[in-house]
Amino acid sequence: MPHSPDLFAHWLAPLISRREMLRQAGLGFGAWALLYLLERDGLTALSREKGLNPLAPKPPHFPSRAKNVIFLFMQGGPSHIDTFDPKPLLAKLHGQPLPPSLTEGLKLQFTSPDAAILGCPQTFSKCGQSGLEIADSYPHLQTCADDLAIVRSCYHESFNHAPAQYMVSTGSSRMGSPSLGSWVTYGLGSESDNLPAFVVMTTTGSVKGGPPVYGRGYLPGTYQPTVLRNSGSPVLYLDPPKPAIGRGVPTAPPSAQREILDMAQFLNRQHLKGRADDDNLSSRIASYELAFRMQSAVPEAVDLAKETAATRELYGVDDRISGPLAKNCLIARRLVERGVRFVQVFTGGAGADDWDAAHADNNRVHTEMARRTDRPIAALLKDLRSRGLLDHTLVVWGGEFGRTPITDGRYPDKPAGRDHNPYGFTTWLAGGGVKGGKTIGATDEVGFRAVQDRVHIHDLHATILKLLGLDHEKLTFLFQGRQQRLTDVGGENEFAGRLLI
Repeated sequence: MPHSPDLFAHWLAPLISRREMLRQAGLGFGAWALLYLLERDGLTALSREKGLNPLAPKPPHFPSRAKNVIFLFMQGGPSHIDTFDPKPLLAKLHGQPLPPSLTEGLKLQFTSPDAAILGCPQTFSKCGQSGLEIADSYPHLQTCADDLAIVRSCYHESFNHAPAQYMVSTGSSRMGSPSLGSWVTYGLGSESDNLPAFVVMTTTGSVKGGPPVYGRGYLPGTYQPTVLRNSGSPVLYLDPPKPAIGRGVPTAPPSAQREILDMAQFLNRQHLKGRADDDNLSSRIASYELAFRMQSAVPEAVDLAKETAATRELYGVDDRISGPLAKNCLIARRLVERGVRFVQVFTGGAGADDWDAAHADNNRVHTEMARRTDRPIAALLKDLRSRGLLDHTLVVWGGEFGRTPITDGRYPDKPAGRDHNPYGFTTWLAGGGVKGGKTIGATDEVGFRAVQDRVHIHDLHATILKLLGLDHEKLTFLFQGRQQRLTDVGGENEFAGRLLI
């Protein structure tokens, strides 16, 4: 007996679309969750009108593998010719003056161009399958040679620390411009709801050029980094206020804090109406929300007690000499693992922990600084790789300049040192899609000037941005009547393509 076409009509009638099912399921909670996610990412008309979450993730200009950056800033100026750019000729010419042709036009801080050549007693080995040459004072990094792309031809024009740090970090030798980290978070936003997009750490609590080295400059306050401290509360004023002693006033519970914040945010948003271009107010609204969530997220992110004994041993967290940088490198891994976009770690800057002590007794200083930095940095690369994070995390190593191949003669009663040299120095990159085991560019035969495939800091910045999927010419911000950018009018020699092959 054939079935009537109306037999199953009552079963088919209730079928609904997936969108309608989402709206009705769980009394509509699914729709509320979707609305929250869309508003968090700034994808609703209401969120755009209110200027909510300026740190919402933004699509890159083009697809890329790199999504996060860890910038290991060796402040003080490590000597390229004692680390990653061997110059055997220096040993043969030790004690002799350089030919005038090699020093013509140089501007140095303390050294006369006719100073004697200072040989390099460091030995180098060819490492990994690539045969990359790395100083033997870096035995741990030597095992990572095939991850490193070493750029031996960096240069710029600033030979004093603060202007050089501004140049390397912001693209300008004058303070007031946004740092690379601020530009990256401005271009890509954040991947984390509960942590800052841009974090800064130091091993000594000191940066030679001060906060302008890593500041947001003229970009909105949203893109200012959060500085994590080495002791006490990791972020100032993050902890809830403690009760007054002897007054019996309890600490406000999280629910009360939430109510106070909601009231303040309501007033802020009322004030923001009709002022959609008020970047400072929008930044304040976003920062209040983030700070509330950070109260629990930041302590958890920096709690190294949750790491295994094997991981702590890998980094050398408990090592007396390398421990400060080891802790920061391990925290950096934990932060990018939790979605922090850009982490900048400064080592050096004060006392014995400073590359700039190489003005005298250069060999001793570089041997000691290698001891402080080699193990933690190699551990960071290995740990990122073992967790699958190195594929999308770009690691950058470098200082504000290199060191001269001639003697800094200010300390005749001490072993010889090297002066500042911005005319040719080394930076290396790893991860984020970079194919390691290669060198790019070269300095002259004594390591004074970049002469082959010269890479200005603007070129390096353009390359880092491109590895992140950002076009340095399109990443701009209107300031003082001009579309400003990290690379100013430079960045013509970006070499990202060569790093990916």
